[in-house]
Amino acid sequence: MSFENHNERRDAALAAKKAMLEKFKKKTEEQSPVDPKVLEEQRAAAKAKEEKRLEAEKRRRERVELEKLERKIAAEAAAKAERERVAREAAAAAKRRKAEAEAAEMRRYEEEARRDLLAAAKRRAGKR
Repeated sequence: MSFENHNERRDAALAAKKAMLEKFKKKTEEQSPVDPKVLEEQRAAAKAKEEKRLEAEKRRRERVELEKLERKIAAEAAAKAERERVAREAAAAAKRRKAEAEAAEMRRYEEEARRDLLAAAKRRAGKR
């Protein structure tokens, strides 16, 4: 379930709960008279409690967003490190292939020089 869907369901549940509480409060007020002063104190306490809950929910959402951003940054850093590692390996492989090609070319030149020297030595021996 996605966060948005979860948050919407939770908000809907809280709204339903609040509506039920309001209905219950109205029903109890109709049934038994309550001292207005006590009722006002209870409402003020409930309002303060709700404000604290809303502030805590706001802090929680900010923390969740921050954690999500941190995970995203960490994933990007890991991907960048992986790309750099692959690039280093590719550069090392290219350097190794170049060195091998140069070594093969040197061997070929040395073999040609050896062949030429042998051919020249044979020609000299044949002229004598």
